[in-house]
Amino acid sequence: MFFVLSKILDFLISPTVWLAGLLVLAFLLRHSRWYRRLLRLAVALALVLTNGALVNEALLAWEVPPVTLRQLGRHDAGVLLTGITKGRKSPHDRVYVEQGADRLLHTLWLYRAGRIRKIIVSGGSGALGGTKGQTEAEELGILLRLAGVPRQDILLETRSRNTRENALNTKAVVAQHPEIRSIVLITSAFHERRALGCFREVGLQPAVFPASYYSTDRQPTLTYWLIPSDDAPRLWSILIHEIVGYAVYWVRGYLS
Repeated sequence: MFFVLSKILDFLISPTVWLAGLLVLAFLLRHSRWYRRLLRLAVALALVLTNGALVNEALLAWEVPPVTLRQLGRHDAGVLLTGITKGRKSPHDRVYVEQGADRLLHTLWLYRAGRIRKIIVSGGSGALGGTKGQTEAEELGILLRLAGVPRQDILLETRSRNTRENALNTKAVVAQHPEIRSIVLITSAFHERRALGCFREVGLQPAVFPASYYSTDRQPTLTYWLIPSDDAPRLWSILIHEIVGYAVYWVRGYLS
């Protein structure tokens, strides 16, 4: 039930849904004194949602800062969280990846650099209907093998549907491999806070290696602050979704 409710919440907390709701409400109340107030509120919200600098500043504050290889050190395994493939895109003779593919590339980079000796890929399907083909972990495992990672160095966890389950199921995998004594948690920078909290709550103490940054470096220019961005609404949606997800996990006691 929690999994289904989380998908419904995803829709309700979308900023574009809020904007559309304000406009619809203004239309319905166009003959009342609330009409102009709702329109002004909709315009103000639209200005905020399309301001690339504001969302970038919010992302810079939320995303976990980058970690250098020297800071990371060496570990027995890297835990790659899924959520970066398109399992419902055909033809199914290939693997489709999204923007978060940096997670995969950085995991491979750490492996090639000798910073991790094994790769644990954690994730089943985050879709309501599940997946009819391979799980996301299996798809990323294919890409890792194509990149030359030996099969024996790839451990797949294919049941998780959310971050809480990633942590629980990864703990079970680690328990089956006593040679794994230290792990690195590799996920998108905006998601690293919640993921780390979940892993700590189940008793794991991973190092972190955030990837796939949505933020960019701050620019001391007027264009940075004033030029609207058509990508800003999408970034606001991603950030708000994650912050709400963090809050829900905290209330449910999933975070440490």
